[in-house]
Amino acid sequence: MTDRLRLDLQFMSDALAAARAAGEGGEVPVGAVVVRGGAVVAAEANAMVTQRDATAHAEVRAIRAAQAVLGDSRLSGCTLYVTLEPCAMCAGAIVLARLDRVVFGAWDDKAGMVGSVGDLLRHPRLNHHPEVAGGVMADECGALLRAWFAERRDG
Repeated sequence: MTDRLRLDLQFMSDALAAARAAGEGGEVPVGAVVVRGGAVVAAEANAMVTQRDATAHAEVRAIRAAQAVLGDSRLSGCTLYVTLEPCAMCAGAIVLARLDRVVFGAWDDKAGMVGSVGDLLRHPRLNHHPEVAGGVMADECGALLRAWFAERRDG
């Protein structure tokens, strides 16, 4: 196993922990962490229900938190780890924040904009293209989401 993969698994595990906490709190279980220099700068989860805010996705919250910690709107040198493929809104925020890299877990064939429905992060007309790694711990990330939604359908 390469050092990069080892770090990807470690930080995706951190994002999964945030996602689990969100699910336990009644939110769709998606978690995100921003990492710079091998250290977590911000860890957040979905909070759309508790904040009554449609933009309170894990990615946007993690980006905002990292910008506050680092004191800069540009997150150069940072990697975003998120348990679900980013949607259009989150992909736009990733581009605007100038993240160097995005690593996501489960693919989202209904709203994913990093390869599933579309691909904003690699759109040729945009001025920033982060490196992308998809499907990291996809089984664990997808299983968490499926179980959460199944519990609500069956419960």
